[in-house]
Amino acid sequence: MSPRSPEANEELRAQSRERILAAALEVFAEKGYHDATISDITARAGVSRGLLTYYFPGKQNLVDELLDRYLDEVAAIIDVTGSPDERLAAIIDRIMIAAATTVPVQRMALSLVVNPATHPRFAAAEARKEHRVIALEDGLRDLFAARGAADPALEEVLLRSVLEGVVFKTAVYTDQYPVERIRRRLYELYSLPEPTADLLAPDAPEPSEPAEPPDPSEASESSTGPGPLEAPDGPDLPPVGRMRASRPPRA
Repeated sequence: MSPRSPEANEELRAQSRERILAAALEVFAEKGYHDATISDITARAGVSRGLLTYYFPGKQNLVDELLDRYLDEVAAIIDVTGSPDERLAAIIDRIMIAAATTVPVQRMALSLVVNPATHPRFAAAEARKEHRVIALEDGLRDLFAARGAADPALEEVLLRSVLEGVVFKTAVYTDQYPVERIRRRLYELYSLPEPTADLLAPDAPEPSEPAEPPDPSEASESSTGPGPLEAPDGPDLPPVGRMRASRPPRA
């Protein structure tokens, strides 16, 4: 058997490295940074401890690599073209897709941010990527300025706060969170054209108990109070359920 070429060896090393990173991400998302161990990660990746430490001398090196990738991906949401409205819609869609399809990395990042013991590690990653973060902030401010906002900086902070809340809720409640309807509501809030198609799978219905029929004696044609809101045209949508961490995910 002929020896492997340098290119083949490099490809194998890259595959091993990616397998270790993928396993580390899963373990960090499940256990948190402090409770995760190198043994957990090697077992999940199916590699020896020696191979892992060859690429990543310590647990902190693994999380730093994952955070750097995460922040690069976040900063890249601004890299869209089109009119200001088209760009804002694309940014909203990118965040919605990321929130729904990259739950492990979102959980890892959130756990590092909210834990006082690990927050400095996340802050250090932000410092390493400061130029990307500043470019994201400035890009959003320029976008809102182009849309005629009176205070583009405030609008940038507000949008990021809302979208980070979406990421947090999706990471915690996964399929209980009505991603598609939140997306459409954001389009409405920012006066964007209504989406022509769902971004992801339609929101699943939330099990709920049937409502009691109204008491006819409490209603009157002469009532001066506001009448019931009419449902919008289009397909019937399931009610938005009450998200609880104690609820099991839908089957």
